[in-house]
Amino acid sequence: MKSAYELAMSRLEKSAPSQTLTEAQKAAIAEVDSEINAKTAEKKLFLEDQLAKANPIEKDEILRQLASELQRLEEKREREKAKIRNGTV
Repeated sequence: MKSAYELAMSRLEKSAPSQTLTEAQKAAIAEVDSEINAKTAEKKLFLEDQLAKANPIEKDEILRQLASELQRLEEKREREKAKIRNGTV
């Protein structure tokens, strides 16, 4: 007898089959992750340095800028990964 989880996973597999990636696709996705992680770290270091020097009003603007940049980078990461998964690179 299957558990509720196993039944749900079985139904999910039928409606949206899982996709197997080639080694090249896995490597390309890892490269995208590495690139975005590096850019994220770079932005954080740069803006954290500015935060240390900023007054309270400027700090709010810098934090908003950091959040915006991080969101933009995450969206770029997901777009690039989708391209790789779909084979449109």
